Amino acid sequence: MSRYPLQCATCAVREQAVCAALTEAERGELMRIGEHRTLERGDALIDAGEDNYACATLISGALKISAIDRDGTERIVALVHPAGFVGELFTPTAHHHVTALTDSLVCLFPRKPYEKLVDAYPHMAHALLRRSALDLAETRSIIDLIGRRGSRERVAGLLLVFARAAACDPGGVATQFDMPLTRGEIAGLLGLTIETVSRRLTDFSREGIIKKEGARGVKILDAPKLEELVR
Repeated sequence: MSRYPLQCATCAVREQAVCAALTEAERGELMRIGEHRTLERGDALIDAGEDNYACATLISGALKISAIDRDGTERIVALVHPAGFVGELFTPTAHHHVTALTDSLVCLFPRKPYEKLVDAYPHMAHALLRRSALDLAETRSIIDLIGRRGSRERVAGLLLVFARAAACDPGGVATQFDMPLTRGEIAGLLGLTIETVSRRLTDFSREGIIKKEGARGVKILDAPKLEELVR
């Protein structure tokens, strides 16, 4: 894990993240309190129960938000993609763990100074609300997948979630991406076994819907068919 100063001018998500609503002068205030931090897969960004935790915008990579049951079982409750925001503002302690799923880069801010900026700039609060609504919509779509009966629909739907997150344009679907979750994590998220997840991916590959490339790479060959499966 390494740290270095923010570089807003060259940020890959500056037009999609919360800070897009700010003027250059206001971004300058963010730069003064924040820093870039690199994370390796498995690095913890926030731990549940922390009372002095930070908040962050994801620039590249992928994060998971999770809870740990009493028996030690992890439950993934949300995924975070580039331009996404993490951090529970205006709460005394963090309720969930935030962990890097892949090598990632974040803009990290101390929570209390960030909260002061949100209070000072209503348009920043509005941008946060809009970002939260987008993230909530994805979380609801994943919950909807879990409620579906068939494993084909669940796996197909999650592949579409990954493809939309990897797209360059909002609302687009990337044709090639790396899955941020392991098959075990996918199984846990969708309420399936690892074997079932593997079989469904193999089925989709055999049917010409996707092409598997390495351990995590996926190329979508028939996006309409994939979308048809989850309707």
